[in-house]
Amino acid sequence: MAHAMLSEDQVEAFQRDGAVLIKGLFKDQVDLLRAGVAANMAQPGPYASNNEKAGESGRFFDDYCNWTRIPEFAAAIEAAPVAEVAADLMRSDRVQMFHDHVLVKEPGTSMATPWHQDGPYYFVEGQQTVSFWSPLDPVREASLRCVAGSHRWEKEVLPTRWVSEQGFFPDEGQYMPVPDPDAEGMRVLEWQMEPGDAVAFNYRTLHGARGNTSAQRRRAFSLRLVGADARYVERPGPTSPPFPGHDMVPGQRLREDWFPVLLQR
Repeated sequence: MAHAMLSEDQVEAFQRDGAVLIKGLFKDQVDLLRAGVAANMAQPGPYASNNEKAGESGRFFDDYCNWTRIPEFAAAIEAAPVAEVAADLMRSDRVQMFHDHVLVKEPGTSMATPWHQDGPYYFVEGQQTVSFWSPLDPVREASLRCVAGSHRWEKEVLPTRWVSEQGFFPDEGQYMPVPDPDAEGMRVLEWQMEPGDAVAFNYRTLHGARGNTSAQRRRAFSLRLVGADARYVERPGPTSPPFPGHDMVPGQRLREDWFPVLLQR
């Protein structure tokens, strides 16, 4: 039986398409997360960026790995049914924390979030992975967009640096070029969303978002979790997030003192 917030059809859709909409996942934590985003922007962490790119207008702020220092984030993660929903979507009896991510597009921000898969940037691999992307403002045009079935592609998409558009790792030949899903007629999933709704997607799902040309802010909180089959893997360079000094070896589960287990069935 799936969590009361989920239907079996949604679990099937997540497994098949690599992305599904979960209504109201953080509905009771919206104000808490807004306060956390405000605290994050007032005191950015070491990985914060304004993604300033020549020819683009507005401000596109993002930062990650702040849940241990911003109590509002930790409280929201604990209060929302994220672990139970993640376990059902991933079909995993174990759910482990990976990291949080804040993405804010101020009104009039032209820069799009480039098409990418999260998995190639990370030092973790496995079929049982899920990200929850939750807007803290109503979204219409600046919603997350996911390419259905892309989590099952044989080859991963080239990870690039968002501003410079250069390859993230030196060996670009092992990846497929970044596609243009609209031009290539791919099936793109996107939803109009209310604060607290969440798109759940696999780490290997190709996704992106348009700029925010509206007069309203678009604040989003993203939570990254892993399941029972997730293991540490080495990459040909520093990962994003880098997590320096972790001392893990290939094939090992993520260390629980840094990446706590949220649920074990």
